[in-house]
Amino acid sequence: MFDSGQGARTEAGVLWFGSMADQGQDGRAKDGAGRPRGVLGDLVKAESMIQLALVLPAACLIGAVLGSALDKHFHTGWMAVTGIVLGAVAGFIQIYQTASRFMRRDK
Repeated sequence: MFDSGQGARTEAGVLWFGSMADQGQDGRAKDGAGRPRGVLGDLVKAESMIQLALVLPAACLIGAVLGSALDKHFHTGWMAVTGIVLGAVAGFIQIYQTASRFMRRDK
């Protein structure tokens, strides 16, 4: 990559023009807060939404598996339910934190 220092750069034989202030150190377009914009920014937002959809079932499943293992070890019948409830609480906390971060990012 060749950078002329005047906002134009050559990359793989293609001449690119643009403001160097719009680019990060890796040469990719960034918004004013330093976050990726365009297609990459949309993919980052989509990943956050997918994370919200997966975190609650995953947390409940992990709680149920750990609770069932403790039930078998201690010969009880209530730890699996407790594990599911604790997993759900942990999942909701994670959803809240991720959504808060996502909402702050859009301002």
